[in-house]
Amino acid sequence: MGDYVIKMPDLGEGIAEVEVVAWRVQPGEAIKEDQILADVMTDKATVEIPSPVHGTVKGLGGKVGESLAVGAELIRLEVEGAGNAAAASAPAARPAAGAQAQADEAAELPHGFVPEPARVAAAAASVAQAAPVAAAPARATGAPAAARPALRAEGEKPLAAPAVRKRAWDLGIELQYVAGSGPAGRIGHADLDAHLAGARGAPRGGAGQDARYAELEGEEAVPLIGLRRKIAEKMQLAKRQIPHFTYVEEVDVTDIEALRTQLNARYGEERGRITLLPLLMRAVVLAVRRFPAVNARYDEGANLVTRYQPVHIGIATQTEAGLMVPVVRHAEARDPWASAAEIARLAEAARCGKCARDELSGSTITITSLGALGGIVSTPVINHPEVAIVGVNRIVERPVVRNGGMVARKLMNLSSSFDHRVIDGMVAAEFIQAIRDTLENPAILFVE
Repeated sequence: MGDYVIKMPDLGEGIAEVEVVAWRVQPGEAIKEDQILADVMTDKATVEIPSPVHGTVKGLGGKVGESLAVGAELIRLEVEGAGNAAAASAPAARPAAGAQAQADEAAELPHGFVPEPARVAAAAASVAQAAPVAAAPARATGAPAAARPALRAEGEKPLAAPAVRKRAWDLGIELQYVAGSGPAGRIGHADLDAHLAGARGAPRGGAGQDARYAELEGEEAVPLIGLRRKIAEKMQLAKRQIPHFTYVEEVDVTDIEALRTQLNARYGEERGRITLLPLLMRAVVLAVRRFPAVNARYDEGANLVTRYQPVHIGIATQTEAGLMVPVVRHAEARDPWASAAEIARLAEAARCGKCARDELSGSTITITSLGALGGIVSTPVINHPEVAIVGVNRIVERPVVRNGGMVARKLMNLSSSFDHRVIDGMVAAEFIQAIRDTLENPAILFVE
């Protein structure tokens, strides 16, 4: 038997490191050739790493969320024969469960971090130690003050300093029900702490309290790993480096929605049904012809703006893992049905995590939409290093004055953001007005 080390492969495009987002195997597990070992995340997409050999897992090269350099040890297997690595250099396999695993995990936590259950217990112990012995009966009851008998005769005034009285007032505590540990039963701050510790165990209002209004405790730490981390890094980069400005314009989409309905009724079964999005894509293509400055990418390091003849439109797509932006390439060469088919294909691949890396890169301008949840106005974040993003808000039917009369029309806002280093306000406004003119006169989509 020997050790076989599988190293992180070179995934191309200058990628130097990847993030482990999921382990598909665990130490001690027997695996077969071509079985998927791990999912790793590049700056573009999730990639599955298969095993080239049969064997048994001895050790994993890192934890979920850690980054591994290309060429680093990804996983170590025990295989028949000599293997490709000396057994003496093998890292100890991490136990899958048990006390040792818990001890290892605790040792790797940041200094000073205490898991939630232990932190709560430690806080309770600290309060209990600070409280005097005389206050123990009040803590033991675990009931709110209003449910306990008074500790003093009626009319007897509790003894307490003004600062203690003010704190009790702020906390909503009636001093009549607080046990004092000072001379002559004087109440101090430690007595208030003890009283609070005793009352925390029961919901406000006593035994008859409605469970819907019970106080909750606890918290959950959710690490940012995989796609969620990449989204965070991308958004931070975009907002830190790009001086955004957002321009909002209202568009009357009554006519183009009527046209879309007619097209679906006539060609839906034969060519597929279309939504507003592929029609908007065509409007963007036509507007880019007049305003090529928005179909560009900006390289800050080289102070270089590259304007593109092809229009590669990124379509912001929500998936269970987070936001992804697959790219419809050469939108200028697609009719609405071809665009609709490509959008559907890319959206399904993104939601299944099957997008190829080149399908998630190379966009020159992006469209983002929340559909029915689009709200009235939004401030979309530019997809760095692009210089423009077109945001679509929801369609609403409202009364509009036309030709002196009140009519119902379908209206939608376009909330679009631009890189102010590259795009002037007037250019941005004219670009959006060109899109608006096309959408409000939809025949232009098929004659230009």
